[in-house]
Amino acid sequence: MTTPIPCPPALPLLGHTTQIDSEVPQRTIDLLADQYGEIYRLNFIGRHTYFVSSYGMQDELSNDKRFQKTVSGSLKQLRAGMGDGLFTAYADEPNWGIAHRLLMPVFSTAKVRDMFPDMIDIASQMLAKWERFGPRHVIDPSEDFTRLAFDTITLCAMSHRLNTFYSESTHPFVQAMVDFLLESGKRANRLPIVQSMMRGVNAKYEEDMKTMNELVEELIADRKKNPTDKPDLLNLMLKGIDQKTGQGLSDQSIRQNLLTFLIAGHETTSGLLTFTLYYLCKHPEAMRKIREEVDEVLGEGSIQLDDIPKLKYTTACLREALRLSPPATTRGVKALEDTIVAGSSGKYEIKKDEVLVMITGKCQTDPKVWGEDAREFRPERVYGENFEKLPPNAWQPFGYGMRACIGRPFAWQEAHIALASVIQKFDIIMDDPSYTLELKQTMTIKPKGFYIHAIPRNRASVPVAVSLSGPLTSAPSAPRRSSSEAGETKGEPKHKLYVVYGSNTGTSQTFAQRIASDAPSHGFKATLGTLDSITEHVPTDGPIVVVTASFEGEPADNAAHFYEWLQSLKGKEMEGVKYSVFGCGNSDWVRTFQRVPQAIDTLLEERGGKRLNERGVGDAQAADFFQKFDEWEAKLWSALATEYGLEDTEQKASVNGISLKTVDSGTSRASILRQPDADLGRVIENRLLTSPNAPAKRHIEFQLPETMTYRAGDYLSILPHNPSRDVHRVISRFALNAEEQIVLSSQGPTSLPVDKPISIFALLSGYVEISQPATTRDLRSLLAVESSPTTKAALEDLAGSYAEKVMGPRLSILDILEDHADIALPFATFLEMLPPMRVRQYSISSSPLHDAQRPTLTVSVVEAPALSGRKDPFLGVASTFLAVLRAGDVVQLAVRAATAAFHPPEDVAVPMVMFAAGSGLSPMRGFLQERAAQKKAGRNVAKSTLFFGCRSPQEDFLYADSDLKEWQELGIVDVRPAFSRRSEESDGCKYVQDRVWKDRAIVREAYDNKSARFFTCGSGKMAQGVKKVLTQMIKEAHSCSDEEAAQLFERAIQGRYATDIFE
Repeated sequence: MTTPIPCPPALPLLGHTTQIDSEVPQRTIDLLADQYGEIYRLNFIGRHTYFVSSYGMQDELSNDKRFQKTVSGSLKQLRAGMGDGLFTAYADEPNWGIAHRLLMPVFSTAKVRDMFPDMIDIASQMLAKWERFGPRHVIDPSEDFTRLAFDTITLCAMSHRLNTFYSESTHPFVQAMVDFLLESGKRANRLPIVQSMMRGVNAKYEEDMKTMNELVEELIADRKKNPTDKPDLLNLMLKGIDQKTGQGLSDQSIRQNLLTFLIAGHETTSGLLTFTLYYLCKHPEAMRKIREEVDEVLGEGSIQLDDIPKLKYTTACLREALRLSPPATTRGVKALEDTIVAGSSGKYEIKKDEVLVMITGKCQTDPKVWGEDAREFRPERVYGENFEKLPPNAWQPFGYGMRACIGRPFAWQEAHIALASVIQKFDIIMDDPSYTLELKQTMTIKPKGFYIHAIPRNRASVPVAVSLSGPLTSAPSAPRRSSSEAGETKGEPKHKLYVVYGSNTGTSQTFAQRIASDAPSHGFKATLGTLDSITEHVPTDGPIVVVTASFEGEPADNAAHFYEWLQSLKGKEMEGVKYSVFGCGNSDWVRTFQRVPQAIDTLLEERGGKRLNERGVGDAQAADFFQKFDEWEAKLWSALATEYGLEDTEQKASVNGISLKTVDSGTSRASILRQPDADLGRVIENRLLTSPNAPAKRHIEFQLPETMTYRAGDYLSILPHNPSRDVHRVISRFALNAEEQIVLSSQGPTSLPVDKPISIFALLSGYVEISQPATTRDLRSLLAVESSPTTKAALEDLAGSYAEKVMGPRLSILDILEDHADIALPFATFLEMLPPMRVRQYSISSSPLHDAQRPTLTVSVVEAPALSGRKDPFLGVASTFLAVLRAGDVVQLAVRAATAAFHPPEDVAVPMVMFAAGSGLSPMRGFLQERAAQKKAGRNVAKSTLFFGCRSPQEDFLYADSDLKEWQELGIVDVRPAFSRRSEESDGCKYVQDRVWKDRAIVREAYDNKSARFFTCGSGKMAQGVKKVLTQMIKEAHSCSDEEAAQLFERAIQGRYATDIFE
């Protein structure tokens, strides 16, 4: 008995055409595979197609006796330009056989080896360009690898030089090809009558084909005018005779096959190289290993032909990139007879000539072959004998059988040369260390918006300045004071100081920036940048100050390569390095608190470095977080003064020399039209989830930019504005005009917008943190400016009882200034004292299977009585910003990936046990929404358990009457609530941990017999409570001590328990 093949709901006539993502169709295809499983059907105009996504089905379809390559859909549209060329020919067309037999020998391994010098020639042109432009230049690797592959195929196969590396713009062929491929894909899903009416589009399509054919005609004409005996591809096309038929290629077939090789010969290779570079940048351990291999095999010399087989890890990196992101995303076949295809979920009936499309990336990430970490980049899985042990047809990025890519040896050799040469000569860092993969698609896929810097590796051990946002940039020698607000300037600093940071959310960067700004007044010239910018090149001509964070035991994005490299050192490589470390972290993550800063501090010393003062420890959840930094910084300057024989000076009120001038009084306002850019999302819905009696929690839905994607469990990073109330408080205190236009200038590193007009309101709203508690440093700055004796006494009292009177009640600089109107603090100095505005991360509460472009947030709005006793309530910056958004509002946002463990299991048969309270429900809702979509698609989804805590069912039982109710009825979740104010309605359980203990039999059963995965999201207090109960369950089951139970808990959670804890 066969199993019905699932099919999403469709429209009459149009079928699923309108449901396919117009920019990146592959995104829709992948999401539907996640939802419907190993096979599903889509109906397009006049045809239907089956899509398969499991290894088992790919293996079965890789049988030339039962299935044959099909040319349909967008591939069929390509025949308008490529005709019966090798890539687009029907199986029974004689020209395919002639061309295949004639041209296969050109791409044999032996012939490709002869192309090595020409490949080196083109690769050297790209390397020379990168060297010539320098490390500050932002490189689009997709574009340069396209030039590389395009020039390589034309030189090696056609003995013709295009020299695209010597021109500013790409060859006209490339843009025409991109447009031609895009339009071909769109034509496959249009009604013929609609297509016929698109006259402008049709004219452009014809023009693109004409542009491409002009190059083809040029190549043929040049060869006929300048004949050669070189047995290259073009000569074989022009002169070759097929031994089987005695025929050569017709003029038309020559043109079509030349066009085929020009397109296919460079498009996929450039994608492969770009994806590989992306994955290496995101995985420092792999980057270190490939660098070590390249250095060992190549040394200082250029790559040689015999080196390629020795580059085994390089090969593994290329294989793994092709496994995860094959540029050619699908492969279609048709059934030669009526047949049955067997999958893990059933047997499916397929009729003769029906089309099945293998989703290559999905088939190559099937957990049944590749494991639960199948989506992770791990080259070791395809290294050496591990690759040889793979089951048949598990890795198929080049296709299969007679219609597989004949240029594979060519592409493989070219990719090895390019990648090894780049790694040998440059340190590659991302322009945006937080970038996560976005796609662009023609007929193939490539990374979109992925930019890099190429820093020469043969530089001295001093930092290289690249960009303000990433690698190191020099601060000025000493600040120039251009207004009466600035303090006195000392002489030229004599000593270099390198301040490097690792930061995802901006806190460590803020601290590092403060140190760099303070440096001139202490006799140092500071250089500021990321930790990654000193990888393999740690300075020895001045002390280095490291300010870095630890995120669940992992380094920040812009510190990962340095951390991996430092861990790999074995000797005394840090001799001559003088350093100090300040670490940021959150003690709620007990097991991993300060892991990265502590490791860096220890390793620098073990490898020969000299520690200048003890590591500083900052705990983000502690009240004295900023105070701890101030105390540590004071000790740092004292230690540096001792080490370098300088006077230990006290910090003045103004450090960086911020100055401002008015350029517009604000009495008139210009009308400016703004257009949203690619980083802007739009609010679709914002609604209240709670009753008026409970703290507000809101459900907010956003429309993402078209290229942005997410997974269940990821974050939305929001750049907020300060509450208008607090902005107006500042404006009132300093007697400013909100619309006054000013220009800021700075003689040192700053996060403020300098050298451009900005209104007072915009500046205060979007660039600084107004409500941050004052630090002891801030109090010293206030004491340094003019005020009355009474006020100075009050400030001294605050400083003397800092924890009790400032940090405890969260007293801000603004609060103090409002309480003491006689403090003559200049506005520029006030700005300088404020930390820069930070992004806030919120867990996404939806699944892309529900809507890939519309993620939701479930947000707690923070509005509470001020701890300082002030009459105005304390307002959370980001939650207040989000709470007042309306449908249509534009927000600057970005998707940030969660840790690999904080996603639903790939296997839908694996249940989840989830612990959450309040808005900690966010990611759990996303997980369950994903499982609900999969259940509705007909998949066998395991039932999960949700332990959820809130006040009462009437006040804040989030989504209880909507989503949770529906999903319980669907059978995908059992909800176990705990009501803190109505515990009688939750079996006497007040908190989540109480409910877990009461229902511990369910938890134990899920762990012992169902291989369940466990997730916690909520406050640190709740997470600790859950951990305590789970540990107590282990103690009860094993009759052991508390210490033994804690050790067993740590072992039990490995690979099965993930947490997301917030303050």
